[in-house]
Amino acid sequence: MPPDSPTPAARAAYLRQIIAEHNRRYHEEDAPTISDQEYDALLRELADIEGLHPELLTPDSPTQRVGGKPLDAFAHVTHRTPMFSLDNTYSEEEVGEWHRRLLRHLPGEEIELVIEPKVDGVAISLLYEGGSLKYAATRGDGRVGDDVTQNILTIRGVPRRLAGAHIPDVLEIRGEVYMTRDGFKKMNEERVAAGLPEFANPRNSAAGSLKQLDSSLVAKRPLGLILHGIGAFSGGDPLLTYLDGLALLDRLALPHTKTDRARTLEEVLAAIRRIAETRHALPFETDGAVVKVNSFAQRERAGFTSKAPRWAIAFKYAAEQAETRLLDITIQVGRTGVLTPVAEFEPVVVSGSEVARATLHNEEEIARKDIRIGDIVFVQKAGEVIPAVVGVKTGARTGSERVFHMPDKCPVCGGDIVRDPEQVAVRCINAVCPAQLRRKLQHFASRGAMDIEGLGEVMVEQLVSLDLARDVSDIYKLTAERLAIIPRTGAKSIENLLDGIAQSKSRPLWRLIFGLGILHVGVTGARNLAGHFRTIDPLMNAGPDELERIPEVGEIMGQSIAAFFRDDHNRALIQRLRDAGLNMGEHDPAPAPAAGAPLGGTTWVITGTLSQEREIIAEQIRAHGGKVSSSISKKTTYLLAGEEAGSKLAKAESLGVKILSEPEFRALIAS
Repeated sequence: MPPDSPTPAARAAYLRQIIAEHNRRYHEEDAPTISDQEYDALLRELADIEGLHPELLTPDSPTQRVGGKPLDAFAHVTHRTPMFSLDNTYSEEEVGEWHRRLLRHLPGEEIELVIEPKVDGVAISLLYEGGSLKYAATRGDGRVGDDVTQNILTIRGVPRRLAGAHIPDVLEIRGEVYMTRDGFKKMNEERVAAGLPEFANPRNSAAGSLKQLDSSLVAKRPLGLILHGIGAFSGGDPLLTYLDGLALLDRLALPHTKTDRARTLEEVLAAIRRIAETRHALPFETDGAVVKVNSFAQRERAGFTSKAPRWAIAFKYAAEQAETRLLDITIQVGRTGVLTPVAEFEPVVVSGSEVARATLHNEEEIARKDIRIGDIVFVQKAGEVIPAVVGVKTGARTGSERVFHMPDKCPVCGGDIVRDPEQVAVRCINAVCPAQLRRKLQHFASRGAMDIEGLGEVMVEQLVSLDLARDVSDIYKLTAERLAIIPRTGAKSIENLLDGIAQSKSRPLWRLIFGLGILHVGVTGARNLAGHFRTIDPLMNAGPDELERIPEVGEIMGQSIAAFFRDDHNRALIQRLRDAGLNMGEHDPAPAPAAGAPLGGTTWVITGTLSQEREIIAEQIRAHGGKVSSSISKKTTYLLAGEEAGSKLAKAESLGVKILSEPEFRALIAS
């Protein structure tokens, strides 16, 4: 159907066809022929037609990617066939041992093996019945997973209904959801500009995305899907091999993995090495290669151990390191004045991208690793994402290397510095240090604090460099005329920024307290302070003893808060913010009584990866009468533990604190 189809029905059909073709090119060939903006324009046009002509809307339309209202919790799905994990190996010798065991289980047989990149993503299972997607589910415990269908349908290339001839009656497909390399990088850049912490790595970000209960949020994440196997299958042409399954996926225009084939151990190892050489060109992160028996009949004869199939193994690549010369150690000054040493080295490619700097954390870390300026150092990426100096090639030293010492003055403003006796931190104590000012402004305007849209890293840099802001109160003195002197800033951007500033004046008190950047006061502490004092004035006049009696404050935080508000400069800042019209707590709604609330009298700690950001879940706990704490103690009632829960989980178990999964938490508040 030509692009200029004369009727809405014909145009909609054409758009659905061309969008499906672009999805195929994007996911299967990794060779898109249009930009994301052009793709989005096609989607918007189709959505407009369907909006004007609802009778043209079809269930398999690419516009139907985002579900309706957010879910209260995920339903559970029992997989038609179990999703087994694979045994891992980290050396070619162990691959050889696995191959010899396989030959013993299949004596005298010729075995064809397939080798493919191991996608560092989240395992997923899609079930199609009669060609329609019945559900998409996470691995879970291998037998029962979470129903994440709405979230999976936000991913380009996942059809609600299969297209083509000879579609099986039942088709269970296994794969991995991943976050694209470029998308992850861009998303972190946007978070930094918004004053939010960076995500640690693409895999955890993909897992967290799939755990979102609101699929409209998932649709904004740069997720992809790659398929690599068949589970339950009936009602179609027989599948005798793994490659038969991939051919079926190809006929159905579904994005699937690319494989190598081998019949000998030497060919297997050669394929593993080839993947290692080319894996950084793939759109997703990989942490190894998977080797599988091709024949399904041979797989059945080889069988399983108690936890994994004997006919497959995952080879994990060692963390990739590179050598480079450390040229210098510079200092980065944070919003609280902490001086952080940063390694500046000759650019080097690590895990597929060029890096030239990495944080060294503190002076003690540098001394422990005996890192000296001029050294040849080993650099790798933690989680293949964050660059880190992991060691020194001491044998290459010439004697010209220099031992690093922290400066006696702030390198940005020349102000005095002090060493925190309780920590290893070194701080600049100049309240008007430009480096601190930039980060204070970013923190104050960040989404977790005053949430001022349009006031990100670039705008803050311009405000400071043009002397338009010397502290956070100057934000509220900005006008269209003053902002007009900033190069390349249009009238619409100025209007949006001023709107965001005006809206921030009515934010609740806890956001202001957090935005002030008081040392040791995080979101939970700010909320507790606002809930206890209700307005800013009694908080400003509270002494350390009174502050320390507040839950979650304690001695160190209490002294820090009292010292902050004793400072005349800070008290004057609060007055300027008050004069600018900011809410000092007088306009916050009165707290709802907790009596009768389902979580009344309970104290919660949250850890691990959950379906929503922790602060959103913490707000749900508070709304139901519970309190949220940042640390585990005997007074903790519940630990809400998501995936990859860490030390808090172990401490809760040792203290006998009741541990809830997210589905159990949802059921509790629903009751």
